[in-house]
Amino acid sequence: MRPAASPPPSTRWPRRVFGRGSDPDPRFSLANERTFLAWVRTSLALFAAGVALEAVTLPIVPGYRRAAAIVLILLGTAAPAQAWCGWARTELALRLGRSLPPPLLAVPLGVGLLLVGVLVLLGLIR
Repeated sequence: MRPAASPPPSTRWPRRVFGRGSDPDPRFSLANERTFLAWVRTSLALFAAGVALEAVTLPIVPGYRRAAAIVLILLGTAAPAQAWCGWARTELALRLGRSLPPPLLAVPLGVGLLLVGVLVLLGLIR
C-alpha cells in the first residue's frame, strides 16, 4: 500500500487566504464574490455621485456642494478597500469554519453618507 500523497501547495492567490483551511461549498464562495462585486458597484456609484454633484448646477451653496462631493469621492475610494478586505476575511472564515466577520468600513461609510446628506441639506437651505 502506498502512503497518501500530501496535497500540492495552493497556487491560488492570495496564499494567505487559499493556503489555509479547506475549500468551502462553492455556493458560499460565489456569494462572497457577489458581495465583493456589490461593494465595487457601490464604489462606482459613490464616485459618480461625487462627480455629478460637482458638475451639475444645483441650487446648493458652492462650499457645501464641493465638501459633499469630496466626501462622496473619498467614500468611493474606501469602498474597494472594504470589498477586498471583506472578501478576504469572509473567504478565510469560510475556509476555517469560523463565524463570518462583520464589514470593517460599513459604519464609517454610513456616517460619511449621513454627513453628505447634512451638507447637501444645509447647502440647500442657506
